[in-house]
Amino acid sequence: MKYLNMKINQFFHHNPYNLNVNKKFFLFTSEINRLTKFHRLKCAEYKKIIDFFGFDKNKEYNLNELPFLPVQIFKEIDLISTNKKNIIKVLRSSGTTSNNTSKIHLDKKNSLDQIKALKNIVQYHIGSKRLPMLVIDKKSSMVGQKNFDAKKAAFYGFSIFGKDFFYLIKENGKIDYEGLNLFLDNSKNEFLIFGFTYFVYDILFNKLNIKKLNNNFDKGILIHGGGWKKMEKYSITNKKFKIDLKKKLNLKKIYNYYGLVEQTGSIFLECGCGYFVSSNFSEVMIRNEKFEICEKSKKGFIQLISTLPSSYPGHNILTQDIGEIKEKKLCKCKLHGTRFVVHGRAKQAELRGCSDTLDG
Repeated sequence: MKYLNMKINQFFHHNPYNLNVNKKFFLFTSEINRLTKFHRLKCAEYKKIIDFFGFDKNKEYNLNELPFLPVQIFKEIDLISTNKKNIIKVLRSSGTTSNNTSKIHLDKKNSLDQIKALKNIVQYHIGSKRLPMLVIDKKSSMVGQKNFDAKKAAFYGFSIFGKDFFYLIKENGKIDYEGLNLFLDNSKNEFLIFGFTYFVYDILFNKLNIKKLNNNFDKGILIHGGGWKKMEKYSITNKKFKIDLKKKLNLKKIYNYYGLVEQTGSIFLECGCGYFVSSNFSEVMIRNEKFEICEKSKKGFIQLISTLPSSYPGHNILTQDIGEIKEKKLCKCKLHGTRFVVHGRAKQAELRGCSDTLDG
């Protein structure tokens, strides 16, 4: 475990996209083998699962051969690789009921590692200075409690880049124009805007009355994520999202992020060409309906691999999201890392291996 921590720590203060393909593959193969064996020793439930599928503790596996967990398993059982008394935070995914959520148990070290990685990745894109933050939501939806849902977990993560927080929506659900104008007047330089994709679009594009504003959003940097299923329902693509907000608010800097509560910290931000790019802390693979590795530009289930999870075995998970890996030559951004796009959630609620599971 000491060796593993040394490997992770060396990346927290450097360019998060500086590992070339060969070096990263070598390091990840070693680290994920090591993490898999560590969690097998520390988590009895995880040991039962991977042993059932024939995991050999004495073997060094290729990265694509290592066992992965379906993301929905975190909704079914508690998977913990640390002493329960060390748990300081429980993250929960979104769900229709309180019982239908993933439960991610974090100890102090794992929580700090996630924050350090998130900070390293995001500051590469927006700089290290904390900026005034405009939050597209109610304050009551973002603040409080030990158990965090996906919304609160994301907000608390990104809040480390902000200061002088202003919540655009009043508790009665209306837009606070007076407070917004005061915020814009006081934000002479750059400021952050944070929110969840559909809510951001619905409020800023559909509902916000620009005639009531003293200034536009030309100094704003928007960070948003999630909610694309609802956006697609209304035929709002990522491209249209950016075009509409730029046209209405003169908002030019927009960063879409992709990440799961099951791997908080291992976040993916869009590059300037519109692709998500894996950082030094994460890797992405795409698997077909038979769970075989897909060729580039072929759609399949997104598999997320992270070096960060240490208090729970979430280092190698298969999501229910559909994506595809793109060739680096299609992107002009000078970043190392795997480029990929996300097409949304699989049609069915769970992975069944059916040929019609993948979204078209």
